[in-house]
Amino acid sequence: DNDTFFESVHNFISKFTMVKAYELRGNSKEDLVKALEEQRKELSELHVAKVTGGAASKIAKIKSVRKNIARILTVYNQQQKEGLRKASANAKFVPKDLRAKKTRAMRRALTAAERKNKTLKQRKKEAAFPKLKYAVKA
Repeated sequence: DNDTFFESVHNFISKFTMVKAYELRGNSKEDLVKALEEQRKELSELHVAKVTGGAASKIAKIKSVRKNIARILTVYNQQQKEGLRKASANAKFVPKDLRAKKTRAMRRALTAAERKNKTLKQRKKEAAFPKLKYAVKA
């Protein structure tokens, strides 16, 4: 399985096509790191070709290789975050980077339960003086 993956990585490098994110998702961390190294090596070679006056096709390939690197990193980071989510599933506190971002004010706002709470004095007052009900003639 690893050999076929590396063959496909080599094929897309040589054929000037792009990596598909859905193809990368099934791969292990090591495979992604290996593919990333290959792409970075390819990019450095293309930069050298650009400086030394290489073919136009090589210069045009730089953009696709950069995008490939970005795709690989995106999938890698998503996998890392998913692993963190699974690891902290039953933990008392969730890591800060996995919490809902929202806004600072929203994060500090009272929860629904806290908003509903009433003081002892307020509860006594409501018990002693319930809302009056009026019979309205229609």
